[in-house]
Amino acid sequence: MSNHPPIIVPAPNPSTSPATIVFLHGLGDDANGWTDLVSQFHAVHKLSHVRWILPNAPQNRDVMAQAWFMPKPFSPIPMPKRSGEPDPEENDEEDDEGGMMKSVDYVCGLIDKEVEAGVPVARIVVGGFSQGCAISLLVGLMSRYRTKLAGVAGLSGYLPLSGRVGKMREEKEEKGQDTPQTKWFLAHGSRDQLVPKRMFVKYKDKIEGWEGERVQARLYEGMGHATVGAEVRDLCEWLERAVPENKA
Repeated sequence: MSNHPPIIVPAPNPSTSPATIVFLHGLGDDANGWTDLVSQFHAVHKLSHVRWILPNAPQNRDVMAQAWFMPKPFSPIPMPKRSGEPDPEENDEEDDEGGMMKSVDYVCGLIDKEVEAGVPVARIVVGGFSQGCAISLLVGLMSRYRTKLAGVAGLSGYLPLSGRVGKMREEKEEKGQDTPQTKWFLAHGSRDQLVPKRMFVKYKDKIEGWEGERVQARLYEGMGHATVGAEVRDLCEWLERAVPENKA
């Protein structure tokens, strides 16, 4: 995977308990688009103990933009579901599984380096917006770091490969291999025209069913495919709980 190097924002006030947040941009954006979010937190002395990694997706020649995977459009009107058949909007065969798993592997490689540098996995959060949200969810649900991360934050996205994720989850639970500790922050706008609200409700319900009380979900009335102040404040408060400063 050919990516431009990520933007690294060091912790202004490093803690004796290091923490890292890896945050992925959306389709057509780049890492620079999210440096302002970090600056907002630092300006009010929030999360100053955290190191931020803002990765860049590779350039996708088919869509002529930086993308974590080949996108698929969502109809503003729900697709009809026939009795006894799976939800057509959750058809894994239409997802770019190859591209998605390459992106998941890339993010896991970034986490590997943080762990090698001495950051505990339980002090690492992965999050993202839109396509970045989708990859973050897959990292938290399917990768070798599933159940081990401090948290996963998903903004204005959806859960791809949901059938495969659900099957893997069932297999791990049957074998008693999963002991989840990851916290989840899931947020969406009620007027999102690119990823309709129904897609948020579908994946939110799934993750709440799997993760229970570890999930904090928020729907922001009137918000489109963007971020608003209330969401940023809620995200900041959640991050402070997921990776507290731990001065002791």
